[in-house]
Amino acid sequence: QVQLVESGGGLVQAGGSLRLSCAASGRTVSSYAMGWFRQVPGKERQIVAAITWSGTNTYYADSGKGRFTISRDNAKNTVYLQMNSLKPEDTAVYYCAAVNPFLAGNLYVREAEYDYWGQGTQVTVSS
Repeated sequence: QVQLVESGGGLVQAGGSLRLSCAASGRTVSSYAMGWFRQVPGKERQIVAAITWSGTNTYYADSGKGRFTISRDNAKNTVYLQMNSLKPEDTAVYYCAAVNPFLAGNLYVREAEYDYWGQGTQVTVSS
């Protein structure tokens, strides 16, 4: 089993930055593909960014391109999401997720493809 714990959320003004962290325990996730999702009340969880096990390949949803950066430190069993130039529409609960990839270089962008989830961290961006 893999346990994921997000941290780093909070209240920030528009234009500000936050760095979310996702610490894994129970099993090393160095070979796992990872992703960040977000959800607002009444809407489905949506992909924000994804990264392969090696960190070589990444994916960003259009909403975060040019502003968000996903990265990982496999030695620390941790994945990060650096969010810059935040907007009020970025307000959501942010979740990290992990999946043991079918192929080592795979990226996963659909919620249903992930096996493990954190409890989420609230990000609120004020205007």
